[in-house]
Amino acid sequence: MMDLVAEFLEYLTAERGYSPRTVRTYGDDLRAFGAFFAALDEGLDWPSVDADVVRRWMVARMEAGTAARTVRRALSSLRAFYRYLLLRGLVTADPLRRVANPKVGKPLPAFVRQGDMDRLLDDIPFGTGFVAARDRLILLTLYTTGIRVSELIGLQAPDIDLGRGELKVTGKRNKQRIVPFGRELCEEMRRFLEDYPPPAGVVFTTERGRRLSAAQVWHIVRDRLAAVTAQEKRGPHVLRHTFATVMLNNGADLGAVKELLGHESVATTEVYTHVSFADLKKQYEKAHPRA
Repeated sequence: MMDLVAEFLEYLTAERGYSPRTVRTYGDDLRAFGAFFAALDEGLDWPSVDADVVRRWMVARMEAGTAARTVRRALSSLRAFYRYLLLRGLVTADPLRRVANPKVGKPLPAFVRQGDMDRLLDDIPFGTGFVAARDRLILLTLYTTGIRVSELIGLQAPDIDLGRGELKVTGKRNKQRIVPFGRELCEEMRRFLEDYPPPAGVVFTTERGRRLSAAQVWHIVRDRLAAVTAQEKRGPHVLRHTFATVMLNNGADLGAVKELLGHESVATTEVYTHVSFADLKKQYEKAHPRA
């Protein structure tokens, strides 16, 4: 059994030019599967393995906690191996032809808890001067409107209607939309524009008056969020996720959140309902004595 695996790995190295690391991964996957079916039935060998054996192996791995993506990769190793065996005439059928890959769920978007955002904006001092005022306004704008970082850095003074509490932003594919905002952001935006009149109409700039780049905003947000969370993902898009999650958690309509975010389809927005439910489930498991 292992001789066939060794021959296949040699074929990958000598004839296909695969890297040592890739060949080692193929070998690990094949030896693990070989050990599984040998323990299942001593009479099994590579030619006699069928789709049911492969499915039992998949179930065993996933029940042991192996990620679906890792199982898919191992199945890819098996498929390549059986193609090789078919090419050499060592098997008459490929058992993988009747085996579907496990579905890989999309990771839920990261977000910051509402209490942590309240603590950051209400209790933690940002400092004084232009940079402190600008940084706080950036976080407040992203958190209370859900706009993208590209929309934030593209803001011009004429795009802000303080009287109506509205921003005009330009999103993907140059589509414009109107985004409402509340009293707190209105007052802070008014104060900032009065204290630091925007050069050439650009709202968010460096100290030298140049428009901030997306990378610069990313570093500002990441550094400021570090005061309230140690999570790895702390960029501007996390605040967009946070906005949507907080809105839905507090009773907002899914269609309304879709429009506020500028999504083309409500299906894109629905992921935040999963985030809300996942957080709700964690709270339940933490709090209920019989959970």
